[in-house]
Amino acid sequence: MALRLGSPASGDDLEIQHEINVTPFIDVILVLLIIFMVAAPLATVDIGVNLPASTAPEQPRPEKPVFLTIKSDLSIALGNAVIDRETLPRALDAATGDRKDQTIFVRADQAVSYGELMSIMNVLRESGYLKLALVGLETAPAKK
Repeated sequence: MALRLGSPASGDDLEIQHEINVTPFIDVILVLLIIFMVAAPLATVDIGVNLPASTAPEQPRPEKPVFLTIKSDLSIALGNAVIDRETLPRALDAATGDRKDQTIFVRADQAVSYGELMSIMNVLRESGYLKLALVGLETAPAKK
C-alpha cells in the first residue's frame, strides 16, 4: 500500500493510494522470459547412438511365465536348464507347448552387451516368439 504525502497546508491527514505500480513486475517477467528463451534450447541433448534393430511390442504378463536368462559368460538358460543358442527355438517350443503367443521374459546380466542381447531377441522373434519382455530389478524410488 502506498501513501501520498499532501501539501503542508493539509495537516496530518495522509491519503491512501489504491494503485499498484506494475512496471517493476513486468520488467521482472520480461527478464525471466528472456532467460527461459535462451536456456530452453540448451536443455535439450541429442546423443548419437548406433542402436541395434528391435521391433518388440509391449505385452501383458502370462499366468505361467517362461524365463530366458543370459548369463555374463553369454551362456543361455531356459528356466533352470542351460541350453545352446542353436537349440533355443526347439527348447522354447518344448517349454511353451508350441504356443508362439506366450510371453518370454528375458533376464540378462549387466555385463551382457546390448548388441548381444538384441541378437538373442532377434533369434526369438525369428523363431516366432513375438511377445518378449525384459526383466529388471525393482528399486524403491529415491526419497526427497
